[in-house]
Amino acid sequence: MENDRTLLKALLPVQAQEFTLANWISNLAKRWADILVALFGLLFLSPVFVLLGILIKRDSPGPVFYRGPRMGTNERIFQILKFRTMREEPASYAGPGITGHNDPRIMPLGQWLRDTKLNELPQMWNVLMGEMSLVGPRPEIPEITQTWPKTLRHEILSVRPGITSPASILYRDEEKRLNTSQVMEDYLENILPDKLRLDQLYVRHHSFITDLDALFWTFVILIPRLGDKKIPERWLFGGPISRFMNWYLNWIVIDFVIALLSIGLVGVLWRMTGPLDIGLDKALSMAIILAFLFSFFNTLLGLKSVSWSHPAAEDVLRLFVSCGLVTLVVVALRVAYQAEAFLPVRFMYTAGLSVLFGFVAVRYRLRLITGLASRWIDFRKSSFGAPERVLVVGAGEGGDFAAWLLNRREFKRIYTVVGIVDDDPSKQGMRFEGLKVLGTTSEIPELVKRHDIGVIFYTIARISEEDNQRILNICNKTGLHMVMLSDVLNLLHHQLTKDGPQKEKGDTFIPESYIMTDDVNRQEIENTNL
Repeated sequence: MENDRTLLKALLPVQAQEFTLANWISNLAKRWADILVALFGLLFLSPVFVLLGILIKRDSPGPVFYRGPRMGTNERIFQILKFRTMREEPASYAGPGITGHNDPRIMPLGQWLRDTKLNELPQMWNVLMGEMSLVGPRPEIPEITQTWPKTLRHEILSVRPGITSPASILYRDEEKRLNTSQVMEDYLENILPDKLRLDQLYVRHHSFITDLDALFWTFVILIPRLGDKKIPERWLFGGPISRFMNWYLNWIVIDFVIALLSIGLVGVLWRMTGPLDIGLDKALSMAIILAFLFSFFNTLLGLKSVSWSHPAAEDVLRLFVSCGLVTLVVVALRVAYQAEAFLPVRFMYTAGLSVLFGFVAVRYRLRLITGLASRWIDFRKSSFGAPERVLVVGAGEGGDFAAWLLNRREFKRIYTVVGIVDDDPSKQGMRFEGLKVLGTTSEIPELVKRHDIGVIFYTIARISEEDNQRILNICNKTGLHMVMLSDVLNLLHHQLTKDGPQKEKGDTFIPESYIMTDDVNRQEIENTNL
């Protein structure tokens, strides 16, 4: 019975995010992908396993495989499986659990196995048994996990550890970075905190698609020369696969369907008032071609990377340009070639307007009025001098507030916003209120130099004190002036919710200077009345 329960757990997903049907389906797909890849990987790589086993035996006496304790899901310890890379002698077990480059305990073949990551292949067995996943936070030895903060440990260990992860990709040369004389101290102080941050981001935002990105980058870093290039952090979570799926594929399909339905509707109404005279098969073919052209031009003009829940005023103008270009191109071809078996010119104008209306209705809805109003204000404004270049930290409600504030006429003369930074992987490269997310908070110093930033607007209000301090430390290292809009937002949030349920310490960061007791509030009221 116990074996049956163990097998069932190995086949089911581990739910680490808030339970929704979409998350459950994504985690189920992830688990079954793990099983299939691990099963076929073990079968097809068995000749490689045999060859490496022979080489390991010839290089150094001892077992082919290494088994070591690692902390797994929900703090259950399991035995990780690797090809042995160290000499089988007491000194290998007596040393630190973390190895640096050129560690004397590592045998010559073992160093090559570590550099090529081939020593990790046997972990497919751990994946098949449900102890690990292809993608997930790298498992640590139990002694190290006990040094983590309790809440952080609980969060990271809520998912299966993985063979690869965004953190392991970014720190693929971890052994070379460590000080060989103080390996463990260097690891705990300089590498582990950032790896935990990346693991926490993974746990909060992972999906089946982002796992495909992690696998993609894992294969890339194994390619000579390409593996030496630094991969920006924003691409680790929002890589080419997830960006294509979220930005392009979704909107390509949506735009194609909208255009096809709009053209079809115009065709039906046209046929009710008179003949079309091109034949049903040609009409259908042309409708499909036109729908593809409308979708293609939207992609060409960058409309796929716009967050339409936070669009800028000029984005609707690009929709007009896209639909206008397609209509004019088709009409020009119709007039130039005098093609009789083609859609009439008036039909094309009508279809273009219908498609434009469909695009705007789906994307903007009620935001259309406010977008056009903002654009009219932009046309009327005038700028003087060289405004200060601003980087906004946070793409949430604080970022919206900063965008609204800096778009006011009196501030537009002083500041120009270069972009936003945010740690949410799904926001990387997107546009919010016309402002592009340029990267993550860890990239702030690099972005400051690249874009000649003069001022940082800090807008993240509801955040844990630990994360808040980490980001502030990064901002302070730039030496730039910081405008703390987060303080204003924290004060507003506290004033609006002070009678609501109290949060536990660490849930949200509210400056102590803004936490007022009832006695203080009463005193302020009395002073005001006086």
